[in-house]
Amino acid sequence: MSENLKYKIALSMLPGIGGVLARNLVAYVGNVEDVFKTSLHSLQKIPGIGEYNARRIKNANVLDRAEKEIEFLEKNNIKARFYTDADFPRRLKTCIDAPTIIYTKGNMKLDEQRVISIVGTRNATDYGKTVVDDLLKSFSGRNYEILVVSGLAYGIDICAHRIALKYNIPTVGVVAHGLDKLYPALHRKTAESMMELGGLLSDFPSETKIDPQNFIKRNRIIAGLADATIVVESALKGGALITADIASSYNRDVFAFPGRAGDTYSKGCNQLIRNSGANLIEEIDDLEYFMGWEKQEKQQSVQSSLFVELSPDEQQIVDLLKENGELFIDQIASEVQLPVSRISTVLINLEFKNVVNALPGKMYKLR
Repeated sequence: MSENLKYKIALSMLPGIGGVLARNLVAYVGNVEDVFKTSLHSLQKIPGIGEYNARRIKNANVLDRAEKEIEFLEKNNIKARFYTDADFPRRLKTCIDAPTIIYTKGNMKLDEQRVISIVGTRNATDYGKTVVDDLLKSFSGRNYEILVVSGLAYGIDICAHRIALKYNIPTVGVVAHGLDKLYPALHRKTAESMMELGGLLSDFPSETKIDPQNFIKRNRIIAGLADATIVVESALKGGALITADIASSYNRDVFAFPGRAGDTYSKGCNQLIRNSGANLIEEIDDLEYFMGWEKQEKQQSVQSSLFVELSPDEQQIVDLLKENGELFIDQIASEVQLPVSRISTVLINLEFKNVVNALPGKMYKLR
């Protein structure tokens, strides 16, 4: 691994410097290595840093720790992906609080054509397990590529991973600790089975203690990796609802399966739907409809008009594509601050108007 990786890992280990401040540092000094070589006086002038954080940066003994981490990564065939690297997941890159670095083990395509996160209670019922099985069984019969993301926890999470494996669907588990351990240990066999089609992902280095707060922190990655977060079962409070809220803050789509009135582990989903925090779905057709994933018959090509009437949303997307050329649908959604489901509808209308072309992998460009 390159010498530059040492500085990338060390940046993520700086005490009190989260992803937002870390990216700000790199933007101001020019590159990650110079963060550690810039003078105390210059660091203090960077917005958000100040004297206190500048001294923490200069006094932090993280470069030696980063070298040790690189040895661990090489020994265990773990890949580090920095936020400026080409293989850092593009959906996660658009999230304001994304980590600066993630660690992955396995064989995964994090920029898959379609990515969904499935989350829910740790006390999954037979109903919840059946819902997950029916959904992923339907996906296995589709002719497009998909990745299933969850948190490897008890209940709905591990159910999603195991059923994805059952139907040969790639699945990634986002864990709340370093990849030198596995929690819960009972799920080790499943985690090992995921390595061929998916694997494990974390933004925590090795030797990180298992801390309840880290499980909440990792939820932002579960939400940020996906086009859509699907809540299967949840009580009125829980990590699944936190993940759904984070996904909404990223302008990602949130869906929930409704449950029977009065059932403890359906109350959270029903509340999400009632408060417009999630779209109600009952089967894959509902999800595909909202996300614009349903199969569209090819429309007969028509000559493009020089004067096409566009809605404000359509015009905003056209202007964006004029400026940037080709963009993925999630990049468009991030720029215009609208959910992917809404963007999908607008793009379909623009296709009908012969204004945009759809390219493989949910990428679009102007005609």
